[in-house]
Amino acid sequence: MDPIIRIMLVDDHEIFRIGLKQIISSLGYAKVVGEAENGLDFLRLIETTETDIVLMDIQMPVMDGIEATRRAKEMKPGIKILALSTFKEETYIQQMIALGARGFLLKNIRKDALDRALQAVYNGRTYYSEELWDYFTRSMAREDDKPQIVFTKRENEILQLLVKGLSNKEIAEILFVSERTIVGHKTNLLSKTNCKNTVALLSFAIRSGLVHME
Repeated sequence: MDPIIRIMLVDDHEIFRIGLKQIISSLGYAKVVGEAENGLDFLRLIETTETDIVLMDIQMPVMDGIEATRRAKEMKPGIKILALSTFKEETYIQQMIALGARGFLLKNIRKDALDRALQAVYNGRTYYSEELWDYFTRSMAREDDKPQIVFTKRENEILQLLVKGLSNKEIAEILFVSERTIVGHKTNLLSKTNCKNTVALLSFAIRSGLVHME
């Protein structure tokens, strides 16, 4: 029998949590093991509650989802967080990806898309709502005559892991190198692609067919 995926809901709207909990329960392979109405309550909860995936709202009182994600990744680097938001604000997307979130979902997500998102993240992949693809396209320079960029084998390995939402520390552990080494390779990747940040690099990788997001 396959394991039940343990989900934690972090959202300040109780009615939304109730509806989401019902949908998750109806999937058959997942259950909600904890709920929090702000980031601070969530941080207390993960100290005692084992969870596989966190569905994290962005805008909340007391502590927002961005700060909660930042602190949660420091406490538990391997925690898998899926961002939730009513709005596709580019700043939110940028910050959550930079913090290592495994994906970004809009709150109007359909059941079948939520199903795919949970399965993808649980199995180590990433997932973004279809409505966000215009953002990924806009976030990188479109220069058709740009010369072909050649990455080293190590740079390609790191790029694949970055797209999965892994942090520098997690990548370093997987590749058995120091975190400083990973930072150095990321700097080279940004320089070679003329990207200003990790989000732009992610966009470049997807648009260029170097990686794919499921």
